Amino acid sequence: MSRPLRSAMWVLVGLVGPVAGAHVSAGSPAEHVTSHPSDRAGAIALRDPDVAYIPTAPATVDAMLRLARVTKDDTVYDLGCGDGRLVVAAASRFGARGVGVDIDAQRVLEATANVRTANLEGRVRIVQGDLRDVSLEDATVVTLYLSAELNAALRPKLLGELKTGARVVSHHFDMGDWKPDETARVGDDVIFLWRIP
Repeated sequence: MSRPLRSAMWVLVGLVGPVAGAHVSAGSPAEHVTSHPSDRAGAIALRDPDVAYIPTAPATVDAMLRLARVTKDDTVYDLGCGDGRLVVAAASRFGARGVGVDIDAQRVLEATANVRTANLEGRVRIVQGDLRDVSLEDATVVTLYLSAELNAALRPKLLGELKTGARVVSHHFDMGDWKPDETARVGDDVIFLWRIP
């Protein structure tokens, strides 16, 4: 695990491809990633992430995308994307488009590098920002590995911005009284799927 940046400063970040890592609660349960994706660099005020970065195992990444039934027609948003592995997998293995969002500048750099290495710049973007601010209107699938508190805080946004039929997949954390449509297990990992009504 690497230490998050502690200074509050403005940085220019190139927006490239998405990321898919895992996150677990590490502080205040309020937010952890977001910013509207764009094809140009943007200045973002940095602050400490609300969750610690823990990479999602490759088998769990694959299971999340399969549970969501991702296809080439999907746009997958990974909120708290870490090193971008989930959006890279969505694009490279399922042909989807992807947007990874993370507030941690180090994770954004790693995710951007992983997108470039996979030659997916035209299919995935990585955005540095706060997940509460990013528009989800063009997302057909949203993936999460955040915390129970963040999932609960995001629920109104997911229900308000996603179109009918969009899918939400969460690794480990549920949505309280919003019961999942499906669940799956990969070893000790549990994955939840909801469809927007």
